[in-house]
Amino acid sequence: MKTDALIVLDIGKTNAKLALLDAGGHVLAEQRRPNTIVNDGPYPHHDTDGLWNWMLATCRSFAAQAEVSAIVPVTHGATAALVDGDGLVLPVLDYEAELPGLDYVRPPYAETFSPLLPAGLNLGRQLAWLQQQFPAEFARARHILMYPQYWAWRLCGAAAGEATSLGCHTDLWNPRTQQYSSLVDRMNWRRLMPPLAPAWTPLGTLRAEVADATGLPRHCHVLSGIHDSNASLMRYLSQDGAQAPGPRTVLSTGTWMIAAAFGAPLEGLREDADMLANTNALGQPVACMRFMGGREFGALAGSAPEACSLEDLERLIEQGTMALPCFAATGGPFAGRSGSIVGPAPRNACERYALATLYTVLMTDYCLDALQASGPLAVEGSFTANPFFGPLLAALRPQQAVSYSDDASGTTCGGWMLRYRDGVHPGSSSAIAARSLPGLQAYREAWLATAPHGAVPAPAAA
Repeated sequence: MKTDALIVLDIGKTNAKLALLDAGGHVLAEQRRPNTIVNDGPYPHHDTDGLWNWMLATCRSFAAQAEVSAIVPVTHGATAALVDGDGLVLPVLDYEAELPGLDYVRPPYAETFSPLLPAGLNLGRQLAWLQQQFPAEFARARHILMYPQYWAWRLCGAAAGEATSLGCHTDLWNPRTQQYSSLVDRMNWRRLMPPLAPAWTPLGTLRAEVADATGLPRHCHVLSGIHDSNASLMRYLSQDGAQAPGPRTVLSTGTWMIAAAFGAPLEGLREDADMLANTNALGQPVACMRFMGGREFGALAGSAPEACSLEDLERLIEQGTMALPCFAATGGPFAGRSGSIVGPAPRNACERYALATLYTVLMTDYCLDALQASGPLAVEGSFTANPFFGPLLAALRPQQAVSYSDDASGTTCGGWMLRYRDGVHPGSSSAIAARSLPGLQAYREAWLATAPHGAVPAPAAA
């Protein structure tokens, strides 16, 4: 008899992953592919058909290995699909696309805690632009589906809304009331919003044609799904609706570096620093700050990154080589600034990797200070593979005990926890010892003094 298992469909901004996990949380199989953007057609958009065909083929191989009882969609934020009864009425817009000719009035920051962001990173801007540029197609839409729920709908046919994606800097959500913002009614979009369902809700079973195409059982349930950064927070939430005791901070790393500070005051958030309130899976607001750390690391490390040594790091610190923000076009407290390198330029791939590491550590430290983050600091995601990121961050933040998750993808663990809510995931965390380098503190102070904003922004008055 095959073991009971679930599939986590994890679509990040850069890569997509399908993971097969058993009921104990162990990964049985995993497949990845790039999450490509299609630049022909009316505007840059996600390759949803390519992802769909890849998913069907991969699920067929998974079906031969285990009895899959559920599929959980987990995706990046700031993305939605407009569908009618048959499918998409317009391609799924890439949030990095420019939106020319947009007439859009946002709700106040005090209502949504959603900062003004470039391009389509405020989802409300995307929807307004599509409505204005493609009125006939928009009028055909039956539902506005957040991206996890679009995949759930495509798998099982049931439409739902879910708070973690609605509350991800969309302008659509009020995190204090956990209700739609004034924008939704002003734009007459409420009629397109399907009923809300918690992320762990089984929406239905697979469509017959999906079951036939994949070999998965027809009784396989499809869960509502969750925003990826909030999936990473799942292990830090108890099932009785409470957060873990005391303040703590979770740093989700990948294309985006997102710091979530449980217990930090919403009153301390500042729109001009790209600070925001997300909503966790239990419907609670969480103070957050982020920047495109993975994207910026790649820009600094180059196309053929080569891991650095301690000597590389020490040499850059000693000679004062530093990267000043920022190296991504969207998001973060320095958005709109052009990045630069001061001091002697990196000489080789190892030094470029070292500079990228120092830069992301300093940016993370900056964001954590701005958030007034406190308590234990858990690092999830791809940066746990960097041997120097955690130790250097721990050296700069002795007030926070830093740990690494042994799961390089906290999103996979979070997706598993939505299905097995009473289970204990086998993953664990390991404490990270600080590694201070000669001159590191002075290097940090010099970076803060030279960075465009000068010092850490002061918290707003309560």
